[in-house]
Amino acid sequence: MSNKTRFHFTGICGTAMGSVAAAMKNRGYEVTGSDAGVYPPMSDFLRGQGITLSEGYREENIPADADVVVIGNAISRGNAEAEAALDRKLLYHSLPEVMKEYFLRGKRNLVVSGTHGKTTTSSMLAWLLLQAGRDPGFMIGGLPKNLGCGARFTDSAFNVLEGDEYDTAFFDKRSKFLHYLPECVVVNNIEFDHADIYNSLDEIKLSFRRLLNIVPRCGRAFVNGDDSNCMDVSANAPCPVTSVGFGETCGLRITDVIYQPDGSAFSLDGVEYRVRMTGEFNVRNAAMAAAAAGFAGLTEDEIRAGLDSFEGVARRQELRGEVNGIRVIDDFAHHPTAIRLAVGSLRQAYPGARLWVLFEPRSNTTRRAVFQKELAEALAAADFALVAAMPDLHKIPEHDRLDPVRLASDINANGGNGEYVTDVDTIVAKVKSGARSGDVVAVLSNGGFGGIHKKLLAELG
Repeated sequence: MSNKTRFHFTGICGTAMGSVAAAMKNRGYEVTGSDAGVYPPMSDFLRGQGITLSEGYREENIPADADVVVIGNAISRGNAEAEAALDRKLLYHSLPEVMKEYFLRGKRNLVVSGTHGKTTTSSMLAWLLLQAGRDPGFMIGGLPKNLGCGARFTDSAFNVLEGDEYDTAFFDKRSKFLHYLPECVVVNNIEFDHADIYNSLDEIKLSFRRLLNIVPRCGRAFVNGDDSNCMDVSANAPCPVTSVGFGETCGLRITDVIYQPDGSAFSLDGVEYRVRMTGEFNVRNAAMAAAAAGFAGLTEDEIRAGLDSFEGVARRQELRGEVNGIRVIDDFAHHPTAIRLAVGSLRQAYPGARLWVLFEPRSNTTRRAVFQKELAEALAAADFALVAAMPDLHKIPEHDRLDPVRLASDINANGGNGEYVTDVDTIVAKVKSGARSGDVVAVLSNGGFGGIHKKLLAELG
């Protein structure tokens, strides 16, 4: 690919696509791009880099002299530009392929993977390296508050990558993380997820085995020693493996945990650390980040300073506002385990508070019936659980859909207080009429949820 100079990005306004496109432009390549929705802030950022953008997908958007078409993960057959690339027999690549060849090869790539905690752990790790003066490149599927953006590439020896097990492109069904040339891999946990592309937990475990299979002998994998799936996947890995967790058999053991409303203290292998986040899962995330940072050469003092100054990630238990003593929290949790952990963490952060959970089943997995039982069990741990309507129902076969009415009923059967509410305005009205000073209202969704956060804060005021 070294003699290629003209790149067209189809789906350029995604965070990862836009960041890589800008980095390519900064390295002297000619870059154009298109997307279905071209709007700020990404459109302003890209145009500021001198990149020509087209709104909508059309064959003529691809320049006649384009050397490579970079096709985003959201693009499928039938897209006008994907079809044009095939018809014109152009060279086309996925985004992970471009990252691999232009930004990752020859670098020390630290890949954070797992069903839960990838964004927080990779954000912590990137911040630890940055705070310690290592100036890492990073690609993270969220907005770390310390970093100011989700992706950038530098001339540093280090890259921190959130390693997604989701597929790469319509023409490459391997997991994205298999392209990332990892020297170090973190596996936080492994559960069934992504029911739109995986049929079973065994298929997911196979992808993680393949990830560990490409870690070099001089590298290392840090795996959750308390997670049986992680231990199974890493049992015969050809790379060095260190287990991290609370169990007595873990190679790096977490001990002396103290949970406080404003953070958590813990020891890892006898070394004391503190992080400004609550909950067992955030202690695990911090321990994994510390372990990987130690592998990268950071000292205990550098790791301690970085963890203590880490401010978190947008949409991960983020306080959006407080009105009349009622706190509104935004959280990305949507998998049953993530919901259960989020509820537990909020209980620790706000002891004694009544907890409202407003849940939008939005992801490809939670709109399916596969977690009908587990979602009810997780949501029953809240004092009040309001289940919203599911968007884009036409994309899920009717026989395979989550039943939200039954979910609310099952929450009650599990000892909770559940209700199915079809529209956002009615949800807001119910919270307004029932919430009182001291309550915590947690909005759980991996989407925008109809702007419910602003509506809540306005109505509660």
